[in-house]
Amino acid sequence: MIIKHYYDNGNPVCNVTFYLSPTMAGYASRIDLVGDFNNWNTEATPMKKAENGTFAVSLDLSKGSEYQFLYLIDRQCWEIDREADKFVKSPYGDSENSVVVV
Repeated sequence: MIIKHYYDNGNPVCNVTFYLSPTMAGYASRIDLVGDFNNWNTEATPMKKAENGTFAVSLDLSKGSEYQFLYLIDRQCWEIDREADKFVKSPYGDSENSVVVV
C-alpha cells in the first residue's frame, strides 16, 4: 500500500494516488476506494488493476484537509491502508479508518 501526493503550487487541490500492491491485493478482482471524499459510496471510486496486479486510483483532494478512507476488496472485505498518514477510530465497531492528510 502506497499513497503518493502530487502538489502543484497555486492549485487548491492535491492529486493523491492510492496504490495496492499485488501482494496486498491478493486474488482480488475488484477493489474500491471508499471514504469521506466520496460520501462512503462503495461504488463511486473503483481502482484500476494494472497488468502486474497493482490496483491504483488518483483523486484531486482539497489541500489542508484530512480524509478518512478504507479499501473494499471484492465487495466483501474492508481493509485499512497500513501506510496511511494516520488512523482514527471508526464509529462502527472496534476498528480504525485510514486517514490521508493533504
